[in-house]
Amino acid sequence: MLVVVLSVLMSFIVSVIVCAGAWLLSQRSKYDREKNSPFECGFDPKASARVPFSMRFFLLAVIFLIFDVEIALLLPFPFVGVGVFSIVSVSSVFGFLVVLLLGLLHEWREGSLDWIG
Repeated sequence: MLVVVLSVLMSFIVSVIVCAGAWLLSQRSKYDREKNSPFECGFDPKASARVPFSMRFFLLAVIFLIFDVEIALLLPFPFVGVGVFSIVSVSSVFGFLVVLLLGLLHEWREGSLDWIG
């Protein structure tokens, strides 16, 4: 019984010490202007919220998302088809890659992949 009481008392004392230390350390940075302002992905939160959004950034994000999904769709193919590489499965993966490559070439020719321009 004494061991249980000492364990609970020790846990309580350690918890109080950790909380007091955190409170004392937080008082030091309480008046820092940068830490008190919210961080909104690099945007100034005190400026206008109606700033035009870059369409190039949005298009590049969509292209990244498409190619990210492509990797997720193509990654299982070598693992599933280790022993069964049929003509149908290889041609379907090849067709999928051709469509994605044509899309990439179209975006490249259109200039969507150029960040500055």
